[in-house]
Amino acid sequence: MTQPELVIFDCDGVLVDSEIIASRVEAELLTAAGFEISAEELSETYAGLTFKDIMLRIEEKSKIPFQASLIDQAEVLVDRRLASDVRAIEGAHEAAAAVTAKRCICSNSRTERLDAMLTRTRLKPLFEGHIFSSLETPTGKPKPAPDVFLHAAEAMEANPAKTFVIEASVHGIAGARAAGMRVIGFTGASHTYPGHADVLTDAGAETVIRRWSDLKGTLAALAVWSEDA
Repeated sequence: MTQPELVIFDCDGVLVDSEIIASRVEAELLTAAGFEISAEELSETYAGLTFKDIMLRIEEKSKIPFQASLIDQAEVLVDRRLASDVRAIEGAHEAAAAVTAKRCICSNSRTERLDAMLTRTRLKPLFEGHIFSSLETPTGKPKPAPDVFLHAAEAMEANPAKTFVIEASVHGIAGARAAGMRVIGFTGASHTYPGHADVLTDAGAETVIRRWSDLKGTLAALAVWSEDA
């Protein structure tokens, strides 16, 4: 495989520095509801999941029942904070533009939120028409289900086995691997933590990059390694 057929980018914590913003809002809501947790703890344990799935996992673990209205509260508050604070991760524009294969985004965020973030950060033109929300796939199943990745590959007419995914979370990596795709971990966002790279490698990333300037060489090296393996 001298060149991938498709390169899939996650959005939150990969292209835009949004994970820490969402985690701060969600941690405040969960703490107020009776489950004390910091934004850092939330990011480390639950990054990549929808807030609904985070709540369900915490409910099962803590036996603390949460009101469903927390989901709507979180959506409104996170959208408001992102509208004023979200930024593109340094080098994301250049890295995405340098990909010569087909490229797209696969995210657990709602389409409306993706549109707002990508418009604000001026990344949208690089992915126009190729932005996939897991919540709007035929099954509606979010990562770690592989559905959004397989849906994107079908829509982009790409072979999953010749597709690379860039992910910053264990749950995203699990979904991409389940889809039969190769994964590069990314640790260049503000929510990264000590040991993050090791966690992503253990989850199935073939390698991990911290700077977007390393993407082009990493893709080339992994493609050659595939041919020689």
